[in-house]
Amino acid sequence: MSATPLRDDPLMQRLEAALAQVNQVLLGKPRQVKLALTCLLAGGHLLLEDVPGVGKTTLAHALAATFSLDFQRVQFTSDLLPSDIIGVSVYERETSQFRFHPGPIFAGLLLADEINRATPKTQSALLEAMAEGQVTVDGQTHALPQPFYVVATQNPLDLHGTFALPDSQLDRFMLRISLGYPDAGAERALLSGADRRDLLARLVPQLDAASLVALRDRAQTITTSTALLDYLQALLTASRRHAEIRVGLSPRAGLSLLAAARAWALLSGRAHVLPEDLQALFVPLAGHRLVPSRGSSGEALARELLAEVAVD
Repeated sequence: MSATPLRDDPLMQRLEAALAQVNQVLLGKPRQVKLALTCLLAGGHLLLEDVPGVGKTTLAHALAATFSLDFQRVQFTSDLLPSDIIGVSVYERETSQFRFHPGPIFAGLLLADEINRATPKTQSALLEAMAEGQVTVDGQTHALPQPFYVVATQNPLDLHGTFALPDSQLDRFMLRISLGYPDAGAERALLSGADRRDLLARLVPQLDAASLVALRDRAQTITTSTALLDYLQALLTASRRHAEIRVGLSPRAGLSLLAAARAWALLSGRAHVLPEDLQALFVPLAGHRLVPSRGSSGEALARELLAEVAVD
């Protein structure tokens, strides 16, 4: 790949156009949009934690339309059942057999809206799908479409009627980000511009599923140096030895960080990963995985680790 792939490679030019298109819909949030695309290119899943009304659903719709992904939305509620997501086997008298009726999880992009309003039993219905790209019903395994991307939204836990996601579920999300309120300029453009629903309806697909798979394969070829891997391992080790962290980062978290860094470098137009790539991704990747021993937040501890671990 050339040193300037975004200018020279047609596929990368389309990726750049895709990034620009999503930014036209979600105003004033270029870093968050890049993180969402990084997660998609790295084969991960995204958790959006924020108050209602800041654009979480708009981002998911824009990603699906831009990347030609079949879109399904599930509104998570306390009475939602696992079968409402995965699907159910129904007995058919004509054939004297059970026939599986797929649920909304069989989509290219599944928006799990307000995931923490559902009970832990229903939340766990996503575990196998997010980890292995398949679901098992009545002993039968059903493959999900590829690519398969979960974008889940989560309300802050101090809001009424929420259930905290267990650690096993949180670990399935590669990145957790917050959109936050727009700045004054972006909010004025939002207030004076076209309705977001009209903009979403006019979006033009920039990439198809096959191109997205090709980009995922290309991201895996982004090179890493021995020094870069040393730095990554130092961050993992420091998380396990920190006095205020009860549970540090697992080897799977390290692999996720490396995959995300490769995708981030690809989006940045580079064929190699820099320490700055790891640093840009470390807090959104580690913040929801670190388990504090005291009152500090995972994000604050992740920032401490970045400050303490030197780049050799």
